Amino acid sequence: MTHRAGYVNIIGRPNVGKSTLVNALLGEKLVIVNPKAQTTRHRIIGILNGDEYQLVLSDTPGILEPVYKLQESMMHAVDEALRDADVLIVMVELGETPDNSEELLRRARRFKGRTLVLINKVDLGDEERLNTAFDQWHDAFPDCTVLPISALHGLHVNELRAKLIDLLPPHPPYFPKDEMSDRDMRFFISEMIREKILSIYKQEIPYSAQVVVNSFEESPEIVKIQADVIVMRDSQKGIIIGKGGGALRQLGTEARKAIEKFVSNKVFLDLKVKVDEDWRGDDTKLRRYGY
Repeated sequence: MTHRAGYVNIIGRPNVGKSTLVNALLGEKLVIVNPKAQTTRHRIIGILNGDEYQLVLSDTPGILEPVYKLQESMMHAVDEALRDADVLIVMVELGETPDNSEELLRRARRFKGRTLVLINKVDLGDEERLNTAFDQWHDAFPDCTVLPISALHGLHVNELRAKLIDLLPPHPPYFPKDEMSDRDMRFFISEMIREKILSIYKQEIPYSAQVVVNSFEESPEIVKIQADVIVMRDSQKGIIIGKGGGALRQLGTEARKAIEKFVSNKVFLDLKVKVDEDWRGDDTKLRRYGY
């Protein structure tokens, strides 16, 4: 039988559930999820392999009007996903309308290939709201298939996965069949630490913080990791550390537990906090941090 492989790239506004959908389709947590906007900063690829297919899923940052260099980099990642998609998923949530999604529509309409529009979080509405949403999004994308889904609760996820596999073009695998992503272990560890920053700290701190994993030493008994939390001001450094170092200890403990679950081993995590002024507005610094 002919092998199928292709890129299925997901775009949408912030917080519509793109990362949750990637994790649901893969069957395990690969991408960090948080209700705060702009959780996803990079384009992250997750790979679902079968004997006769390779589904390459691409999670992207939420579409927004950029106001600083980091957000410009995030939107470049979205544009890249539009260029190499075999199938494009335009993800919206119940209650979102085409009228308040102009930037999403503008980008999505550039893509001329097979497109699916997913209405997520349908478990939060009734039949009338769902029917209205179907009509609105079908009018906005008359040549596309519109489908309901609840990525969080798994509603119609299995059917969607099967449909996406059927839509893949004949092609050899793009990646070795034992790989789950194009990203390395240090990237996922930095994202797990950043996920805890998103959940522990408030206001501007999560959006001003970057995590750099400097060392990763693995042995059968323990994994030793040293990572820096980068912020933009001394005042932010003080908030990350907290009174008597309490906030940093909490961050380290929660991040260590998440990493231990991910690597299936004991972890020693050494976290340090450093200041790099205006890192998210400087092209050179952004390249240094992998953007």
